[in-house]
Amino acid sequence: MLKEKLTVLKQKLIEYAALIENMLEKSMTGLVKKDDSLFEDVIKNDEPRSNGLELDIDKLGVNTIARFQPIAKDLRTILMGLKMNNDLERMGDLSVNICESGQFLIVAPPVTPLTDISQMANEVTKGMLKSSIDSFVNEDAKLAKSVCERDSFVDELKDKIVGDLIKIMGADPSTIERAFHLVRIAQHLERIADLSTNICEDVIFMTEGRVIKHNKFDVG
Repeated sequence: MLKEKLTVLKQKLIEYAALIENMLEKSMTGLVKKDDSLFEDVIKNDEPRSNGLELDIDKLGVNTIARFQPIAKDLRTILMGLKMNNDLERMGDLSVNICESGQFLIVAPPVTPLTDISQMANEVTKGMLKSSIDSFVNEDAKLAKSVCERDSFVDELKDKIVGDLIKIMGADPSTIERAFHLVRIAQHLERIADLSTNICEDVIFMTEGRVIKHNKFDVG
């Protein structure tokens, strides 16, 4: 019975992660294509579903611990699933925040091409978020470690985006509000990358019983 519950927990987390990945992709596609219907879909349809899944997973994890009192790897898997659930919920909130900034930006004159921020979003979504979920599903510590190593690239992209926008704002104060929303989006993407890294740190803990949280470069 415990193994069955663990399987259900993983399946629900996979479903939740797929929803969050879709929310993030729609939020960025809406920004690039200036499609408010995608923003509305995330805010009105996906966010309530996200909140419902988060509550279901939390209840399943707590009840499984109370009923079966798991130990060793089984306990680590459930605890990791509960933390991952919380990280995914926060990613969902950040995707909604991106939509809200996007709704402002798509009706205003563009500040700068979205090339860098689109690259950052692609790296976060396809390179980190998806890989972090795959590492959990397959209990793949090697893949988890590779995601941790990508975090610095995302940080560098964010710093470049923010630096470029600061120059634009300094040269033309009329762009400040629009540029601030782009800075906000870049910060949200960076935070989603950090949360994906958190998931991978937990995968390493789940599979190897080793904590790397306070030493992210010790991933060998």
